[in-house]
Amino acid sequence: MSRRTFLLLLLIAAFIFQSAALAITSAARNQTHAPRATSSGQVPTPEEVLSFRPGDDRKLASWNQVLTYFDKLDQASNRVKFEALGKSTMDVPFVMATISAPENLARLEEYKKIQQLLADPRKLGPPGVRERKAAELIARGKTIVLITCGIHSTEVGSYLSSMLIAHRLASSNEPEIEEILRNTIVLLVPSLNPDGVEIVKNWYDKTLGTPYEGTSPPELYQKYVGHDNNRDWYAFTQVETKITVAKIHNVWHPQIVHDIHQQGEFGSRLFLPPYMPPVEPNVPKQLIDGYTELGNWMAGQLRAKGFQGITTNSTYDAWTPARAYSHYHAGVRMLSETASARIASPITVKFEELRSREGYDPQKASDKFGPVWRGGPWHLRDITGYMTTAAFTLLQHASQNRERWLNRFYQIGTEAVRPHRRGELYAFAIPPADQLGPLLTILESGGVEVDYPGTFTADRHRYPQGTAVVRMAQPYGSFAKALLETQRYPDLRDASGHPIPPYDVTAHTLPLLMGVPVDPIYTRFALPKPKAERGEGGLPGCGDANPPRRAIYKSHVPSMDEGWTRWVLDHQAKCLSHASLQDADLRKGNLLKDFPIIIVPDQAPRTILNGYRAGAMPPQYTGGIGEQGVKALREFVEQGGTLIFLNRASDFAIEQFKLPLRNVVAGVARTDFFVPGSILRIELDTAHPIAKGMLKESIAWAEDSPVFEVVSSGSSSSELDVPAANVRIIARYPANKDPLLSGWLLGGDRIRGKAALVEVTIGKGRIILFGFRPQYRAQSLATYPLFVNAIR
Repeated sequence: MSRRTFLLLLLIAAFIFQSAALAITSAARNQTHAPRATSSGQVPTPEEVLSFRPGDDRKLASWNQVLTYFDKLDQASNRVKFEALGKSTMDVPFVMATISAPENLARLEEYKKIQQLLADPRKLGPPGVRERKAAELIARGKTIVLITCGIHSTEVGSYLSSMLIAHRLASSNEPEIEEILRNTIVLLVPSLNPDGVEIVKNWYDKTLGTPYEGTSPPELYQKYVGHDNNRDWYAFTQVETKITVAKIHNVWHPQIVHDIHQQGEFGSRLFLPPYMPPVEPNVPKQLIDGYTELGNWMAGQLRAKGFQGITTNSTYDAWTPARAYSHYHAGVRMLSETASARIASPITVKFEELRSREGYDPQKASDKFGPVWRGGPWHLRDITGYMTTAAFTLLQHASQNRERWLNRFYQIGTEAVRPHRRGELYAFAIPPADQLGPLLTILESGGVEVDYPGTFTADRHRYPQGTAVVRMAQPYGSFAKALLETQRYPDLRDASGHPIPPYDVTAHTLPLLMGVPVDPIYTRFALPKPKAERGEGGLPGCGDANPPRRAIYKSHVPSMDEGWTRWVLDHQAKCLSHASLQDADLRKGNLLKDFPIIIVPDQAPRTILNGYRAGAMPPQYTGGIGEQGVKALREFVEQGGTLIFLNRASDFAIEQFKLPLRNVVAGVARTDFFVPGSILRIELDTAHPIAKGMLKESIAWAEDSPVFEVVSSGSSSSELDVPAANVRIIARYPANKDPLLSGWLLGGDRIRGKAALVEVTIGKGRIILFGFRPQYRAQSLATYPLFVNAIR
């Protein structure tokens, strides 16, 4: 081959590659704004209201603009019913648009009733009658599809896409859209976190055109819990979660929930189910089959339309109910994750920058990934294109398979309420306990039926009045079982023997987290008629009439644990007043003048010390507390203050104050020690004031947690030479028992007999190190007394 011929072939190959890259981005963009046929133009487009098209580079809509657009849709289209369901955490409207054919909207109460009857087949009569009535309802019913957007507010594509989805459904005369409107009822939530829409837009607009354009805000994008707002789907702590569950899920019982998200920019362009193992064992097999069928079908349709870089059965698991309320309520959760840009600013991703995720390599086609995306420019328009096309593909399947979805929904309900079989779990008995009320509130909020029978006998045990009974033969028995039993997360390893981390955490056993005893009962027994009301329980009292004011360190690098700490003190221990201390406040010193107690929440030591690096954010948000802040904290404790460090922040205290302690699991390989969000057993020194009034044995929520061992003395070069005698161990892991109670723990022998909670006296003050999260996601009520005693 001549050099000239070779160069010509090379140019042709480059042209083909460039054409393919342009084709895929063009496919994504065209899918957003090119319906084949639309109605007369009376329905406003998003551009007419916003003055830009959703998906335009560097353009974000405010929440008021979103509300205005949906309000205009409601006025202009008889396919749309727009309503406010309540107020968000920061008191703005939380809204939903119901979209369907006009004749369906006129009969919404009828369709709600059909859903309620199919969800609980007991209401249809005995089995013989039940099947006939169910068939009639299935013939009349509609597939209920809930589309949720914007829970994670830096993932801006989804709330913008909600307007594109709504406009096409409200205006298009395409046959496939009219079929969707006839056969489905779409419940569209433009944002599950409307407060975050404003937080992110305000920051993005403020930094637009600066070196910091496209960065995330230096604050949580939900007032209290930030990204963890999508970890609240069984505890129901946040206002937005409560509204969604009480006014959407529990009213409509959707067969399909399409939860639209974004992921990092250096992996696949789009993730769709099926999920990678493990699947939580209480998720019905019919739902696993459902999301597998739907996800694979969607991926195939998108690939046929020219979309590239699609993965399934990778990265994301279906283990925890914290992310999947619908999986325990007869509906599939269809998570989609589209690659991000820099908020609304475009990026260019080189092919060699693409990085492997669990289950696939984005540079190689496989049974879990393909076709390969070769890199290139990536715009917000590409993101909205993937999102809207995926949404309409899902709606097409929901419409074309209406009877199949309703029948699957009914069959799940039928299996859930079938009579108890010998050897199966029949019920849980929950005797009276301090935190029984909060536990039962969670179960009942999730639709679980709870009996309060007074005294009764089961499995040869006599239960006292005030005992609650949760039977498994009920529509949402699987939800109760998932939360009340202990978890045994499978020991999953990659080809090299390294443990495969869960996507989130491995344990969700509420009785352990809340300190409530629960007995599984396997023998059927007769319940007497209800004779008692449930107890409420509560948190430890505050004690002093005028408790001291506390400060919570609030880094400019947002910490969800900091937010959860504020939430607990604002909502569950309201008499414990507090304020926030930021980096500049700490560096000023003289802290004891205003605060006798300072709490440093869970955060990496390097982040506390250094914060954002210089140049990554505006100067006022960089630098962490720095050496000046460390000095101020040292003076604070020497002069009589109390410093409390939670979880990973404890390592900061050990390093900076040269404490006579060693984290025995620091630097240990995951193959030798690994605790990715599990519930462990601890033993308490109840003679210590912090453990006063507690039982000898309790729990600890361990997640990347330090484990302490006392050493002879601090470093010889330390400013504070703290003797080992100044350390008092308040809690330790048992020496002669398995530390694991629920979840997954590798290398448990390493921590046996080691300390989990210590107090160190320094000068006139003290440092308290929690080697766990005592206020974990506002769920670990069992360890609240330790936390409350420490800070009051």
